[in-house]
Amino acid sequence: MVSDLMTWQITLPIALAAAAIGYLLGSIPFGLILTKAAGLGDLRSIGSGNIGATNVLRTGNKKLAAATLLLDALKASAAAWIVGYFLGDEAALIAGFFAFIGHLFPVWIGFKGGKGVATYIGTLLGVAPIMVLAFAAVWLAVAFTTRYSSLSALVAMLVVPAALWILGAEKVAAVMAIMTVISYWKHKTNISRLISGTESKIGAKG
Repeated sequence: MVSDLMTWQITLPIALAAAAIGYLLGSIPFGLILTKAAGLGDLRSIGSGNIGATNVLRTGNKKLAAATLLLDALKASAAAWIVGYFLGDEAALIAGFFAFIGHLFPVWIGFKGGKGVATYIGTLLGVAPIMVLAFAAVWLAVAFTTRYSSLSALVAMLVVPAALWILGAEKVAAVMAIMTVISYWKHKTNISRLISGTESKIGAKG
């Protein structure tokens, strides 16, 4: 498995092209665009200041939050699908990874982006779609038992790379594991609140 993991067939120019396409698509701040278009002001001045769907939900507009979640996921999927169609599976994986990076650090808004859960799922959809079901199953199980959305995502992001590795998809597992580590870093305040017991639960008011 280790030797397979270290053996990449992609050339540097193709890898760079895949990374650039993925990053530019991932950098589109849909949450910010949608809330501004709806006349809700600058999303970065609301709640946590995050540009993701969770913060869009704090505006009280559930439809916009759902649209943000969908678009943030699909921009990563689109990057993987488009690049994969023209440049192959390894390029698709690179494009999905950099779409995730683009969402976290978007060039258009000073490299201050989201936490990456939606684009993580979108990358999975693009390169290993069956694992989206595994992610959803883990998320729902943890959410049902704990009512913590953040914890549900964090646990799901641990399970997915492990499952991919067991199934023999070593390259995808390794890239998703890196994404998990990065997303954990972006969720450090949520992790601190989970440890202290102050994290908001699903359905909690205020």
